[in-house]
Amino acid sequence: MKIGFIGQGWIGKNYADNFETRGFNIVRYGVEEEHSGNKEKIKECDIVLIAVPTPSTPDGFDDSIVREVVGLVGDGKIAVIKSTIVPGTTESIQKMYPKKFVFHSPEFLTEATARYDADNPDRNIIGIPVESDEYRRKAREVIEVLPKAPYELICAAKEAELIKYAGNVSFVFKVMFFNLLYDVAQKVGADYEVIKEGIGHDPRIGFVHTSPVHKTGRGAGGHCFIKDFKAFMDVYEEKVGGEKGMNVLKSLEDMNLELLISSNKDLDLLEGVYGKEILKK
Repeated sequence: MKIGFIGQGWIGKNYADNFETRGFNIVRYGVEEEHSGNKEKIKECDIVLIAVPTPSTPDGFDDSIVREVVGLVGDGKIAVIKSTIVPGTTESIQKMYPKKFVFHSPEFLTEATARYDADNPDRNIIGIPVESDEYRRKAREVIEVLPKAPYELICAAKEAELIKYAGNVSFVFKVMFFNLLYDVAQKVGADYEVIKEGIGHDPRIGFVHTSPVHKTGRGAGGHCFIKDFKAFMDVYEEKVGGEKGMNVLKSLEDMNLELLISSNKDLDLLEGVYGKEILKK
């Protein structure tokens, strides 16, 4: 079985490295000079993992690169989208390419530990756009070649797409709460590090995302949190539109923007999602 990889950023590269280490015959295609000549070879691959940018922009969510590169996968072959995409995208792309099998498999890699995470997944989730025995068999083929995980799930594509957002958006909520807690501790004269130590040993909470001051400043930054929270907000507004829910999301967004901008954290990422005007407010 030949496995293809479209996109050789920190996600695609680490998945490709894992498969190569495990002895698979692989093809890498990306913008890098060493991989850019492999475009036509992708059609030969039985399964193709796709990890390309899906940015949230001032004009909205942009999945154009994913839609384009799925076309490189051969008819009758399997395209596995690892990129984060809003609910309904896999089904829409499947309709564009009816002769291919298009799945969504959310990735749960952290940039700082991406290779370890690729080698040791805690979950393998495959979202299928069509409920049928054939699609479930194809999804099982994908799970069989992925690095083994203690939990496996084949579900509807919309469910897989939302599982990815559920993780990142809930982490933004968590970061915002611990920033609120930090501010209260400062005002009442309590040592926040002691509080963090005490609450972090609660196994339901842990230590992840409990440091209000992280890397270069405060707030939920990074390549995923900013863009994914904005994309989820847009989906919620379009599909649900509840006033109270939107007020919650908007308040969290405003607070996060204030923290990021006031501490000069990830301003380039903010501009990419919201435009340059966001820094003038």
